[in-house]
Amino acid sequence: MLRYIRAGLALLTTGTLVWALNTNHGEVPAFGKFLSPYEGFWRNAEAPNDFAAEQTLELPGLQQPVTVRFDDQRVPHIFAQNDHDLYFAQGYFTARDRLWQMEFQTHVAAGRISEVVGPRALEYDRFQRRMGLPYGAEKSLQVMMANPTTRTVLESYTAGVNAYIGSLSPRDYPLEYKLLNYAPEAWTPLKCALLLKLMAWDLSGRSDDLRLSNALHKYGPEVVRDLFPDYPTREDPIVPVGTPLDYTPVKTPPVPQVFAASASDKVPAREPDADLGSNNFAVSGARSASGLPILANDPHLQLNLPSIWYQVQLSAPGVNVYGVTIPGAPTIIIGFNQEVAWGVTNVGADVLDWYQLKFKDNTKREYWHDGQWKPIRQVVERIKVRGLPERLDTVLYTHHGPITYDRAEKVFNEQTPIRHALRWTAHEGGNEVLTFYNLNRARNYQDYAAALSTYASPAQNFIFASKQNDVAIWPNGKFPLKWKNQGKFVLDGSNPQHDWQGWIPQQQNPHVKNPARGFVSSANQFPAGPDYPYYLGWSFASYERGHRINERLARMSKATPDSLRVLQNDNLNLHAQLMLPRMLALVQPEQLTPAQRRAYDELRRWNYMHDAQAIAPSIFDMWYAELVDSIWEDDFGPEATGLEMRYPPRDRTANLILREDTSRWIDDRRTPQRESLPQLALQSFRFATDSLTRKYGDLGPKWRWANHKSTDILHLARLPGFGRLDLDCGGGAAIVNATTERNGPSWRMVVALGPEPKAYGVFPGGQSGNPGSRYYDNLIETWRTGQLNELIYLTSPTQQHPRVQAAWTLQSR
Repeated sequence: MLRYIRAGLALLTTGTLVWALNTNHGEVPAFGKFLSPYEGFWRNAEAPNDFAAEQTLELPGLQQPVTVRFDDQRVPHIFAQNDHDLYFAQGYFTARDRLWQMEFQTHVAAGRISEVVGPRALEYDRFQRRMGLPYGAEKSLQVMMANPTTRTVLESYTAGVNAYIGSLSPRDYPLEYKLLNYAPEAWTPLKCALLLKLMAWDLSGRSDDLRLSNALHKYGPEVVRDLFPDYPTREDPIVPVGTPLDYTPVKTPPVPQVFAASASDKVPAREPDADLGSNNFAVSGARSASGLPILANDPHLQLNLPSIWYQVQLSAPGVNVYGVTIPGAPTIIIGFNQEVAWGVTNVGADVLDWYQLKFKDNTKREYWHDGQWKPIRQVVERIKVRGLPERLDTVLYTHHGPITYDRAEKVFNEQTPIRHALRWTAHEGGNEVLTFYNLNRARNYQDYAAALSTYASPAQNFIFASKQNDVAIWPNGKFPLKWKNQGKFVLDGSNPQHDWQGWIPQQQNPHVKNPARGFVSSANQFPAGPDYPYYLGWSFASYERGHRINERLARMSKATPDSLRVLQNDNLNLHAQLMLPRMLALVQPEQLTPAQRRAYDELRRWNYMHDAQAIAPSIFDMWYAELVDSIWEDDFGPEATGLEMRYPPRDRTANLILREDTSRWIDDRRTPQRESLPQLALQSFRFATDSLTRKYGDLGPKWRWANHKSTDILHLARLPGFGRLDLDCGGGAAIVNATTERNGPSWRMVVALGPEPKAYGVFPGGQSGNPGSRYYDNLIETWRTGQLNELIYLTSPTQQHPRVQAAWTLQSR
């Protein structure tokens, strides 16, 4: 009898185990399938000989055969005989390497993450939709599909992606699909537009309107004018001051009566990181050893794996271009061809404004504008939620744009503005794909300038160099035609004079061609000086990176590609050079303990370089941040004031520390005594050194900047074990080598123009998005050490090159 019971229990246990291993449990995949050597994660491991040196793929939808060569970094060099096949192949190979990444990012932009991870992402999805990212993507798609060229590009690219998806069975899915237990869906042209809107969010989704309105409400206009000036005392604008205008400015709207928005403790939620930025610069032939221009670009974005960029060469009749693109976006975004090179940095102009609304009643069906009640449009969003019924969400729209939240409720972030309408250039239809399509084919300055005319958002500083020895730069995109300071504070949603009333004509965007100084550059600083006739905003990146770049370019007379590579890795901190002597002078060394005195002496010996092994940057970084907090926290901090306000900008703070010992802002109003600047400097220095001692022990190698900064490259979905942590590298915020804890140069490129272009580049990752591939992160060490790989530019599909071994053929099925 006992043996029958044992047999029954064994059978029951086995059955339960089989059921458990082959059944999904919410978001957790069926472990049996996941661990299976035939279809589980083992299938994603990639051996060196898994990649065929030669093969022919038969794909439905191709018009003519396509040749694809692969170099030793697994970069595809695509040679097609027409545009359709070119972008079909680009879509196919991008998906082959990065399918999960490109689809996941479009889910993020579209507010569809709940479909993957369930209700925990619901508020995030609502937020994305209420900020209008899908709304803007739909409008841009309409514009792009109305143009026959970009329609071909988008549809061909989509067909290529879908040809790859159609070739997959579940066992071939990228690892993340297996871990998160879902399947890829068909690609659409809308997803390409969504990617552009996600980039617009990262680069232009910030606004200080509410923070400054609160400051205005609390301190009045005189204080705001003093602490938040329209133009800093230290600036080195992208287009040099005095550059002559080649146009007659149009009339700007008149300044309306003063409007003071209600004080608010709400600011936009989850804003992009203010440290995001980029550098680009180009020297003319007059400053290069070759006599022809050299161009460099390094966009600073969040450091992720898989890498944000994807390298590819695209060749077809009329085009042969090499560079990088964002997986999911057709064409090349940053690159070069035989005649020209170009790159981009973010402009950061004020293109996102909030409007305070007046509703007729609590139903919020009408709002007051231009002396009358106007209807509010309601849009129902249908949000799929994994494991739960579909969720319906109604978003309200005014003529300004969406009302992000129309009532007090549980929101994605408690600081999201409520009952305000949003106006943002990312909601405007544009044809950015056409810009890059034409840039890829540009042969001279005229082609480049014409290509920029269709670009809308996010506004970028397009730098350019050509074999005809032209260098140029255009801060370019759609900029609202504003009265001065329009949008510096919350605007009156009922007053039509506060509406955006047109655009700066694209031909009148700031620009300069072949300046007398022999170079062009940008580092996210002010696009132009006070002599530019239009208002673009009051707050841009501080001047240090731009000024340091210009300083070094001005000294170059025989520049080589390596000169520009070295400049990309420059670690000098101009801000420390300006501030540290003053800060050290404020502290009396005899007031310090022996341990604090050693830190003080370390700073005195410092050369202001944020090198990986240096100790002083760790001390300065913490000391300066603490000193700034001790000056402004009692006046502008949310805990002390009950309001969300931003601190005055860096330039204004520096002037206060350097020259205004008796300023009222130095006193900490929370204490009965009156503090002095030397007191704050001493307290903050002690705080910094004591904090570092507690964290790392006595002053020594553990205080190294690289250790303190701790640069991490995380997996895009933050999956543990799929990132690279604690990279040993220098650089920092507001330094040319802008490598911070989580952001940094996401692609470094240098291009020397000549009879044949010579180009170099690297990004912190690899071509493959598969963590089981050696090409997932094989470039990180080259990137970390500041080196570049030579980029292989083939002029024909049969050109021999020692680093190009594999050759595939695509043909129609």
